[in-house]
Amino acid sequence: MRPRATTRLRELIARGPTLYVPGCYNAMSAKVLADAGFEAIYMTGYGTSLSLTGYPDVGLTTMGEMVANARYIAEASGLPLIADADTGFGNAINVIRTVREYIGAGVAGLHLEDQVSPKRCGHVAGRLVIPLEEAVGKIRAAADTRDELDPDFVLVARTDARGAHGGSLDEAIRRVNAYLEAGADLAFIEGPTSVDEIHRILREVKGPVFYNMTGVSPRFTLEEMRAMGIAVCISPNAMLRSALAAMHDLAAQMKAEGPLAETRFMEGFRKHPLADLHTFAGFDRVRAWEREYLGEEAMAKYAGSVGHQPK
Repeated sequence: MRPRATTRLRELIARGPTLYVPGCYNAMSAKVLADAGFEAIYMTGYGTSLSLTGYPDVGLTTMGEMVANARYIAEASGLPLIADADTGFGNAINVIRTVREYIGAGVAGLHLEDQVSPKRCGHVAGRLVIPLEEAVGKIRAAADTRDELDPDFVLVARTDARGAHGGSLDEAIRRVNAYLEAGADLAFIEGPTSVDEIHRILREVKGPVFYNMTGVSPRFTLEEMRAMGIAVCISPNAMLRSALAAMHDLAAQMKAEGPLAETRFMEGFRKHPLADLHTFAGFDRVRAWEREYLGEEAMAKYAGSVGHQPK
């Protein structure tokens, strides 16, 4: 029997030296990452908000929307999924339900942040953080719920104190060490702005470090991160940005040239590894299910039918 996603994620992190986890924003982008061979993936809150609602990442998505997206991603990919859980959608009591819902959705781990609600993207200005005592209470609630339901579920504690109004790196390090003591598995300081700050985090944080390589933060190769000792690195929105760029370019061509622009696009796309969209989407698997569970009589509809024929 295959181990649970939570157990697999813990094993991947323990294997080291650095687990690189790319971000996805919906089930389709998750399937692409799985097809590319990644062992674990990350659900971006920014990408969830923008792709699902069209709103920026300023705390406008609900727990239900985030959990539903995470459930689709986990199911579609079959991979261990670390998911953004924003502030836990309320106080420590809300966090209890949030962790329960994420575990129930098949998520392997999540990160909680210490921003004031409504929150905002960790790489834009205007963030505020809650008092440390309140934040520690939320991490304790999350850790206790994890221990009750699935001790292998991975809890990442994030602080935005480094880039928040009136914040500092000193305060950020103080906070994540308190969150680790409260039961978090990994420490996530959002928004360090220099290589020196990263090295200081790795020296002074008393546990494994989770790094978000985006926005204002420095970029490293995987080999450099391994040498530095970063436990987990995410790049949350590369898939989202690439999809936006491709869709915008095609939309502009269609506006200028009409429907033949799509025809020309498809001529080039036919050489792409994912050009067989119907196979990628899973029609072959559906046909196999039909044969297995509906019987040969159900297969008669394929004879003489026009369109994609699953193999």
